[in-house]
Amino acid sequence: MAMAEESMVQLQKQETIMKVLVAVDESEGSLYALQWALQNLFLHNTPAPAEVVEEAAMMTVVHVQPPFQQPFTAIPVGPLVFATPAVMDSVKKAQEASAGEVLSRATQLCEQHKTKAKTVLLRGNPKEIIVEAAEEMNVDLLVVGSRGHGQIKRAFLGSVSDYCAHHAKCPVLIVRPPKPAKK
Repeated sequence: MAMAEESMVQLQKQETIMKVLVAVDESEGSLYALQWALQNLFLHNTPAPAEVVEEAAMMTVVHVQPPFQQPFTAIPVGPLVFATPAVMDSVKKAQEASAGEVLSRATQLCEQHKTKAKTVLLRGNPKEIIVEAAEEMNVDLLVVGSRGHGQIKRAFLGSVSDYCAHHAKCPVLIVRPPKPAKK
């Protein structure tokens, strides 16, 4: 009989574990999406067996660092400037510091909400890497923020959230930041 009870606890654990991937960047919109996920997707102070509460949700916070690209122009406006190795090293160090700050802020938010989260730093095209990470990690839900770009900016810049919504194989939750209060 004890074996049956143990199997039941394992089954409950499997049913209650939800794997969530939250993508963050330097924008306030992405941190708002993380905060929204922490407040709305995870149950806190719920009485349950310790082993179930401990693993009730698995959150992974991912930050994707875009690769450094040499500036270029299609219009001949003068001499082309290429970054020296020293400049490239400086840019890489600045990117790493920025990524560290983003993940640190995300970790602090998770700690404030008493939610354990794993942070991951990846490199590449954010749109593609986020979708690949969600698939590789076999997540149940991908949460991304929305910067609220209009149609024209979205057409030129592309939208990470739009790309994720159309290419991810799991459900995607796009969290829009609250509208500022009218004065």
